[in-house]
Amino acid sequence: MKVDLNQLNDSHFGISTLDPLRFAFSKKSSPHAGGMSMPVAADQQPKIFENVTSNSVSKSNKRCLYIHIPFCRVRCTFCNFFQNAASRKLVDDYFHALLQEIEIKSQLAWTQSGLFHAVYIGGGTPTDLSPDQVEKLGKAIRTSFPLSTDCEITLEGRTNRFTDEMFDKALEGGFNRFSFGIQSFDTKVRRSAKRLDDREVVLERVAALSARDEAPIIIDLLYGLPYQTLDVFEQDLHDFLDTGAHGVDLYQLVVGGSAPMLNMVEKGRIPAPATTPDKASMYERGVAFMNKHHIKQLSVKHWARDNRERSQYNSLAKTYAEVLPIGCGAGGNIGGYGLMHHRSLDAYMDAMNNGRSTIAMMVKQGPTESINAALKAGFDSGVVRRSALPRFKGQDTFELLKPLFVIWSENGLVELEHDYLVLTLAGSFWAVTLAQGAIEAINTLGPRKTMSTHPHGHGHSGKGHPAKMAS
Repeated sequence: MKVDLNQLNDSHFGISTLDPLRFAFSKKSSPHAGGMSMPVAADQQPKIFENVTSNSVSKSNKRCLYIHIPFCRVRCTFCNFFQNAASRKLVDDYFHALLQEIEIKSQLAWTQSGLFHAVYIGGGTPTDLSPDQVEKLGKAIRTSFPLSTDCEITLEGRTNRFTDEMFDKALEGGFNRFSFGIQSFDTKVRRSAKRLDDREVVLERVAALSARDEAPIIIDLLYGLPYQTLDVFEQDLHDFLDTGAHGVDLYQLVVGGSAPMLNMVEKGRIPAPATTPDKASMYERGVAFMNKHHIKQLSVKHWARDNRERSQYNSLAKTYAEVLPIGCGAGGNIGGYGLMHHRSLDAYMDAMNNGRSTIAMMVKQGPTESINAALKAGFDSGVVRRSALPRFKGQDTFELLKPLFVIWSENGLVELEHDYLVLTLAGSFWAVTLAQGAIEAINTLGPRKTMSTHPHGHGHSGKGHPAKMAS
């Protein structure tokens, strides 16, 4: 059995170039790698969900909880996932339905038979909830779900209107990690992206929250935004350091769909985002900055200033853990099926009010999903380990993929050791592309009867996740 390289091309191999960081591939087209899956007919979805959630499972299985808050006061220009403008009545009505869904989903046999290792409240903008609602949500999670003793419970949001009262209420509710979508500190860059506060206001707020040292404060920075030159991005990095925030994600800007930025660029209102080679230079600068200041790298995109920041949800939910989705627009996967809830608030509320399923789409994951998940986890961490890859039909998966690994090594994207595939700086920048290439290579070993899809979006976050990008 061999990987059929003839079914692959330069979009999987990369090209031979003196500068693989900038030019190995033409562009990054997706924030996440994905495998093969088959859509499930709508009339079969409720019964399948009932079947997979009525069974008890091993507590050793990793699992996460994702709860989606589908509201924003404004739409960021780079965001393709805007759902609903926040209003008090809409938020209050939704919150009531959300608590109902939490109660229903928490009572499933599947839910109570295992432990949740990470919880993520994403959006949208979860901090558009009131302080009392944030506290109530946290307490509902803690009392309703079996959580591991070290469960990471993250509240995502904006620093805008994130008051001391909200922080105190969130801590009282049991949240122990906070993630803020800063994207850039630079005022001009922020205004072009329709962010709400100027640089000084954001700097002061992040610094004040971090100084309290009551929970890890994490920030997201995008690179490649309009007006964000290499020097501006480096200042963003210095600003992160100055705030004392405990961790940072560096995400490459990927704009698509109906994001307002595309129309603004076309009409000449703002300059175009950075090119892929320019974004590669920013990533290179970011990695060098973190190395210079001895900030620990947790993945190809995430760094931690101290050991309190573990980034558990990002490392688990985007790779091999099962994810229980709750809320309008939430996505996840359970028992070999990918799920996506109604993105329309009206459809979600109608389903909740009338006792119907909130699932809008379901897919059956392919037979190589465990291998795909292990590959995604490895590439995200920067090292693919032979021992961590499940076997493919009894054969060593690492060995099966070695012909592709050799090509990547020749193209400067990886270093191939006996039992390890270690990403170079260039490989780290192109990690998602490489993960997708490895998954496509595995697909050549069997009949291509399925379709590729990504139901596991978590409403998420961007980090490539929609949720993170919109925060």
